[in-house]
Amino acid sequence: MGILSALAAFAETMSNNLGLVAIGAGIAILTGGFSSLGESWICCHAIDGMSRNPENQKKLQSTMILAVALDESCAIYALIVAILIIFVLGAKVA
Repeated sequence: MGILSALAAFAETMSNNLGLVAIGAGIAILTGGFSSLGESWICCHAIDGMSRNPENQKKLQSTMILAVALDESCAIYALIVAILIIFVLGAKVA
């Protein structure tokens, strides 16, 4: 019995439990929460760099905006995954 078939069998037995669906959605939402911490870290260090070196403000600001946009996309993907977990796996349980 291969690893994939063992995982498929485990998923089949666990798909009948609504609590695991809620835990999976919660873990996906935690990714979004940690993404907000990452955004604050990015902004904090960009502002620190701008205050230390004001002539590089334009370069640091554009880099910061790009980094925050990429970090925010991670949070949006986590929200989409959580919604899919709830509505796709939750529909199988109900």
